[in-house]
Amino acid sequence: MKTEKRWVVAFLLITMLAIISLFWTHTPAKENETFIASSQINFADVAWLLTASCLVLLMTPGLSYFYGGMVGKKNVISTMLKSFISLGVVGLLWVIVGFSLSFGSPIGFQIDGKYYGIIGNPLDFMFFDKVEILPHKLLGSSIPFVLFALFQMKFAVITPAIITGALAERIRFISFLLFISLFTLLIYTPLCHMIWHPQGLLGAYFGVKDFAGGTVVHMSAGFAALAGVLVLGKRKKSKHIPTNIPFVLLGTGMLWFGWFGFNAGSALAANATAAMAFATTTVASASAMMTWVFFDRIQGRKVSALGACIGAVVGLVVITPSAGFVTIPQSIFFGFIGAIVSNKMVYWNKLKQIDDTLDVFACHGVGGIMGMILTAIFAQGNNASLLHGGITVFMHHMTALLLVSAFTFSGAYLLFKFTNFVIPIRVDEDSEELGLDVSQHGESLI
Repeated sequence: MKTEKRWVVAFLLITMLAIISLFWTHTPAKENETFIASSQINFADVAWLLTASCLVLLMTPGLSYFYGGMVGKKNVISTMLKSFISLGVVGLLWVIVGFSLSFGSPIGFQIDGKYYGIIGNPLDFMFFDKVEILPHKLLGSSIPFVLFALFQMKFAVITPAIITGALAERIRFISFLLFISLFTLLIYTPLCHMIWHPQGLLGAYFGVKDFAGGTVVHMSAGFAALAGVLVLGKRKKSKHIPTNIPFVLLGTGMLWFGWFGFNAGSALAANATAAMAFATTTVASASAMMTWVFFDRIQGRKVSALGACIGAVVGLVVITPSAGFVTIPQSIFFGFIGAIVSNKMVYWNKLKQIDDTLDVFACHGVGGIMGMILTAIFAQGNNASLLHGGITVFMHHMTALLLVSAFTFSGAYLLFKFTNFVIPIRVDEDSEELGLDVSQHGESLI
């Protein structure tokens, strides 16, 4: 088998990375204005965040089962691998420079005498310099900084993995690797910084509340998926029979289980907020699952395991930005309204025409939008949302929603175009007909 030059280049890059890592002079953390003494570590918080990090990690293989069961027989392995491979690609990028770009000292501009960041300094924590056991004063003051960095890594990993569902059954594997690398560095990290860094523009100036990633993860993945299908084009045969519904059920269970780490872990402590986030996550997903099932039935569709699973995941998406900010009864409504809106979008003919294979935009993009809007309306606290006197906060949320949507969609569209210019992004017709399992990976379920 002839080795293509692009694979040689990829191997040379990982070789160069390994050599640089070997000779990299690590900078240790010291107690100063940024880091505090290790004696301040709360071991209950450490235990919970270690657990939560494992739970969030489990979501990526869970997503691979969720997606893998929904595609045709010829593309199960390729679809699952595209989710799974994100653990390797993004995991390495995060250590090298991704964490720095997300949580390094802000690079941005002043507004009314205060400095707001758009992206982090890439040199601050490169190769995890200073990312050790000492807690960071602003970023998880009761846990080792390395634990905070690894917890956040899992969010970065699953975000591009979500995009894969929209592009299934026709995207070239190496092109996908290039895209998720660019997406992580140029779209995910600035969004992460702007919302979750204490001096981030969207969080600190606009007051955007995103407890666990409704905007950073789900909206960004949803709009990137939409951009991807527009660049990639429709499949030659856009209809298929899901291969393995039990895979979908297993994947949903793994996602639901892992989501407790996703949402409750975002409290960054073993505290009451984590417990409430745990509860709202459970209830919103249950509400969305049942709403989806009943709404399908009154629309003339059968009650299906696939529909129940999609509904459960939509509920998880919708509650994510507000998990620690709303009451348990409100989470029932969040799941209810989110399921109805996403259900209508899944069956919207205009979306069907562009061939988002597994309805990523309708579920994650729209779910993230709904979560952000509902958070801006219902979040608890004085002047925290529209119903609590925070008209300005609500308007800022809506402005941020438009900015994030435009930035993510246009940025991802340009990155897909660039990727396609460097390496053709779509497989040829023969490979698509044969199936990506065999044509791209030489493996098959059949």
